[in-house]
Amino acid sequence: MLRRSTILKKESVDTLAIGSFDGIHVGHRQLLNHLGDNGALFVVDKDQANLTPGIKRSEYAGYPCMFFHFLKIKHLTGEEFVALLKKEFVNLKKIVVGYDFFFGQHRSCNAHDLQKFFDGEVVIVEEFSYQGISVHSSLIREYLKEGRLEEANRFLGREYAITGDVISGQGLGKKELVPTLNLKVLEYLIPHEGVYATRTRIGQNIYKSVSFVGTRHTTDGEFSVETHIIDEHIAEIQGFVELFFVEFLRDNQKFNSLTDLKQQIEKDIKEAKKHLGTCRVYLNDFL
Repeated sequence: MLRRSTILKKESVDTLAIGSFDGIHVGHRQLLNHLGDNGALFVVDKDQANLTPGIKRSEYAGYPCMFFHFLKIKHLTGEEFVALLKKEFVNLKKIVVGYDFFFGQHRSCNAHDLQKFFDGEVVIVEEFSYQGISVHSSLIREYLKEGRLEEANRFLGREYAITGDVISGQGLGKKELVPTLNLKVLEYLIPHEGVYATRTRIGQNIYKSVSFVGTRHTTDGEFSVETHIIDEHIAEIQGFVELFFVEFLRDNQKFNSLTDLKQQIEKDIKEAKKHLGTCRVYLNDFL
């Protein structure tokens, strides 16, 4: 839920939080707490699979995002970078950064150097840790790659989600196994291969689901992301759906037959139901 409009003209911005903001995790929220009604995110974007691509960062942050590609600013000195900020945001009065923020060519300047080049207020947010572990996007990415979904979701402050367009699948699901929606996912970081208890958003409706991410070892050997809507008949749809990852159930594996695979899927559905009764509010852990 957005706290305010994500549309804001540059000339109205008086406070900027600077960073990559991949994931909009609980550490980032410590920076967002310093933004007012006319605050925005200055997002340094890189070409990589993201925890939170593009405009989704505005949605999760509740603030407008101004995207600047890393390749277009990496050559700037520290002084030139701040001059760019002042030129782009003519009413800029406050800059908010994390303790580990670096800028300027070859990362030659640190957060405290901002105070040398910027004549407004500079807020440096200290390291944010949970149970002694510093919260960073890189760590969340590793958790997801390792299938450590609970830790990843806790640091995100929400259930990890990806969005994909519905595409044609093998056709085996409806005939031999269970019907699934097959997704083409771009830009997002794909979590560890396996089966997950998930929620699937189609339009304005959210359904309980069990989802598979990985190589289809038992059938065609192709990589896929697919989701089965539990106890619901969903007509064929077009467009995109969103998957929310609730619980990691098991690793990807190869089965000797489609019958064996179907039996396991039925077990997966029963197990998924156990985890989908309530929506865990991870942000409560940090309030």
